[in-house]
Amino acid sequence: MNVALWCAQILLAVVFTTSGIMKSTLPKDDLVARGQTGVQFFPTPAIRLIAASELLGVLGLILPWLTGIAPILTPIAAVGLAIVMLGAMTTHILLREPKNIAITVTIFLVCVFVAAGRFAG
Repeated sequence: MNVALWCAQILLAVVFTTSGIMKSTLPKDDLVARGQTGVQFFPTPAIRLIAASELLGVLGLILPWLTGIAPILTPIAAVGLAIVMLGAMTTHILLREPKNIAITVTIFLVCVFVAAGRFAG
């Protein structure tokens, strides 16, 4: 189970690092063109805040469990990222984007898996 959780944590770290870097550096129009269509409803400062949340969440997913320092922060980070994905799901539902809804639901479920697995053990 530990190996599956680490694989999920690394997968989430890659996904949210990529998304966070894109949201923190690209203009809104470029993000929409690259498939992050949900950002069109938000002003640039809000997009940058979401990016910061994603990047901090990545640190929380990996470092506490890896170092053994405050490991409770890892499942808490997974819950935080799951909440970010709930917002993304809502946005994609409003935009009627089935593909993006499926992707965000999948990422949400991986976040829940990590949170439940790390809270349990």
